[in-house]
Amino acid sequence: MLKIYFSGEDILRTRVAPAADPVWELVLSLHLLQGRSRDPLMATWRRTVARGLRQDTPRENFRLLFALNPPRGYFPDFLTPYASLGGFEAGLDAVRSTPVPLLRRDLTVLAGENVLPSSASALARGEPEVLRHLTESMEQYRSVAINPYWGRIQAAVEADRTRRARALLDGGVEGLLTSLRPAMRWDSGVLEVHDYPDSRELHLDGRGLLLVPSFFCARTPVALLNPALPPVLVYPVDRVGGLLPSEGDGGPSPGREALAALLGRTRAAVLEASDDGCTTGEVARRLNISPAAASQHATVLRNAGLLVSQRDRNTVLHTLTPLGRAMLDA
Repeated sequence: MLKIYFSGEDILRTRVAPAADPVWELVLSLHLLQGRSRDPLMATWRRTVARGLRQDTPRENFRLLFALNPPRGYFPDFLTPYASLGGFEAGLDAVRSTPVPLLRRDLTVLAGENVLPSSASALARGEPEVLRHLTESMEQYRSVAINPYWGRIQAAVEADRTRRARALLDGGVEGLLTSLRPAMRWDSGVLEVHDYPDSRELHLDGRGLLLVPSFFCARTPVALLNPALPPVLVYPVDRVGGLLPSEGDGGPSPGREALAALLGRTRAAVLEASDDGCTTGEVARRLNISPAAASQHATVLRNAGLLVSQRDRNTVLHTLTPLGRAMLDA
């Protein structure tokens, strides 16, 4: 069991990550891809990614990346830097800039349980060429395993964030921590993580805790091993619907046809146009309808909880809510 100890200051500094973390999702997906999980929601993803990796890139390119991420047990802390909160590129920059003592420490721990390729020795010395190769392989893997599914991953994480936000509004930070049941239990200043692979205690010491909701996190939440690093706890979100790649441009899909049948073709098109944010005038121009009609359809979708509309002077910007994004992606 993992026990995380909070002071009053830690409770004030605890927060949920602002979005899906692209580096954490990448690393945790590697564990799931190589593991023996029989989760039917992920079966198609695993087959598609395995086939794509075999076709697109020589396996040698991924040898070090896969060796650093065994399906079970410890994996290096430096692969999931705190800087990835700023996005994928910021995370890769942090990986390339990892101090040699941290590389050496993490790889020594990993080598105690796993056989590593010869390139791991050069990585432990911080050789720039090996670090560059590692981050390039992360980019290549991401293009096959993560990017085609990123919309669904974001929607699942955003839906979880909405759930945690309601718990926070209703019960404060303690309500937020209590909402993490059943995988975790909050009691008298201690967050207990059940079924953790080893017995550990983490004292936050006034630093607070960053909670990171993750699509690819397995049943058990994950914490960094090094207590000196900023405290992070990654926990799983509901994988409702599993993973399907983003739809291409080859005409209407069954999902889009079903959405049109549910909402009406024009309202479904308004919802889709708002995927990356769209003003009323832009909706009207894209769909060749009047601004009044665009405004009316957006109002219906907003009242149904599928859109959020924000006025800025003379324009109104429409964006999807988590429910609207989940409906569009489904």
